[in-house]
Amino acid sequence: MRTLIIGGVAGGMSAATRLRRLDEDMEIVVLERGRYVSFANCGLPYYVGGVISERSSLLLQTPESLAARFGLDVRVEHEATAIDRERKVVHVTDLRTGRTSEEQYDHLVLAAGAAATREPLAGSVPTRTLRTIDDVDAITAVLADVTGRPADVVVVGAGFIGLEAVENLVRRGATVTLVQRGAQVLAPLDPEMAAPVLATLSSHGVDVRTGTTIAGAEAGHVLLSDGTRLAADLVVEATGVRPATELAVAAGLRLGPTGGVAVDELQRTDDPAIYAVGDGVEKTDHVGGAATLVTMAGLANRHGRAAADAIAGVPTPARPALGTAIVGVLGSTVAMTGWSESRLRASDRPHRVIHTHPTSHAGYYPGAEQMALKLLVDPADDAILGAQIVGGDGVDKRIDVIATAMTAGLTASSLSELELAYAPQYGSAKDAVNLAGYVAENVARGVTRTLQWHELDDAMTGGATLIDVRSPGEHAAGGIPGSRNLPLDELRTRHAELPARQPVVVHCQVGQRGHTAARLLGQLGYDVHNLDGGYLTWSAGTAARSADRTKAAG
Repeated sequence: MRTLIIGGVAGGMSAATRLRRLDEDMEIVVLERGRYVSFANCGLPYYVGGVISERSSLLLQTPESLAARFGLDVRVEHEATAIDRERKVVHVTDLRTGRTSEEQYDHLVLAAGAAATREPLAGSVPTRTLRTIDDVDAITAVLADVTGRPADVVVVGAGFIGLEAVENLVRRGATVTLVQRGAQVLAPLDPEMAAPVLATLSSHGVDVRTGTTIAGAEAGHVLLSDGTRLAADLVVEATGVRPATELAVAAGLRLGPTGGVAVDELQRTDDPAIYAVGDGVEKTDHVGGAATLVTMAGLANRHGRAAADAIAGVPTPARPALGTAIVGVLGSTVAMTGWSESRLRASDRPHRVIHTHPTSHAGYYPGAEQMALKLLVDPADDAILGAQIVGGDGVDKRIDVIATAMTAGLTASSLSELELAYAPQYGSAKDAVNLAGYVAENVARGVTRTLQWHELDDAMTGGATLIDVRSPGEHAAGGIPGSRNLPLDELRTRHAELPARQPVVVHCQVGQRGHTAARLLGQLGYDVHNLDGGYLTWSAGTAARSADRTKAAG
């Protein structure tokens, strides 16, 4: 039996090595259009920034090492140009010699991945994506040629790759402008969660231009759609990717509604002899159940393994995809899983929102860092629909716990019951995940009623009184317009100062004291809501809304 694999990076090489472990007799041929296979594409930005100092560290395997260890026939600079499904052959061109050949298969695995989408540039400014070894070679060469001053670099696209590029270019000493077509950085985040990411970028000298595109280029400069002319030694294109489906389409394989190759739970296409894995393939969404595109290395590797299992006769159906992701941004960490509030709203799906601002570990132990945690919950069954976390240390393990809970089908309230490792330098007796569970449980049981930051204006217009229960010093340092300061410790004796027949909204810095105040006033007969996430969430949300309105007006 002969298995042919088109694509030799994450999904393709995972399929090849797994298949060899399961079947020593299978003939396995890997065709890779580029010069390198099994390279660490997720590490490319960090080589540009000097974090990874040795270029050789990016090259995890070579055709020779794969042949020695796994008995694989790996052919680099070989491009698959067409698939003849009736004859079960692939037409191949050796890009070094121009020779063409036909390669027979019993099973075919498509792992072509995704292709970068690029905005057109006119002029002579060097422009690269950040997806291959050749890309980083070209980028580092341009940066090395700029001497006597910082290099001027324009990064186009504020998604994961764009932000990784920005971080590492700043680390390299470049002057960076980040150009983003959309209204905010990291579009999958909700606005109040993206605001601190923008603040971090700005604090490190990154010039962020949202709602803007590149209109053209000329020698040494790019022209933006807002009329700005920027000096540019280099443009890094990170505007996103699209499924690389040309080969599949030409072969008559079915695409799904997202534009990716349609596969079943075993990664089979509508041709039973052909499998497809990686970024160019549709996944099933965990939250909504529909087809989706998720371009993550972990899923590519997992689905490559699943295809190999099916070919070897030990099928393991793929689980739905959560889209769990994480990125570092100049000392800050941003992570997410499942759906955002924006996506839930767009789908008219009922949901509850919970904001907390816990610390990475016990506050009394030195070095504790505050994070912003947002949890999305189904009000009907308390299922976790998604989560977003922005902070520093400890963000990664919290998002992984929540993603695991979603996979296991745990409810939001049950997060409070998770027994998580605790020592003061690693966490708190009530971990950040536990705290989110406690809030979810309180809201689900009606113990507290909350109001979101974007609902506050309407509540106050409707006659609600806003009470800041923080200390006078905190209130003086920054308060919500229209609020009245009545500290929590004085609320029990001074509550008669509040209007008895009007709704009351209480808030503190992060929501915890507000919850205590809401419980007290509720038991005293007041119609009271706690501002979810407190002043910090309101500040981030209104800052994002203000920036968006300013950009729209301009």
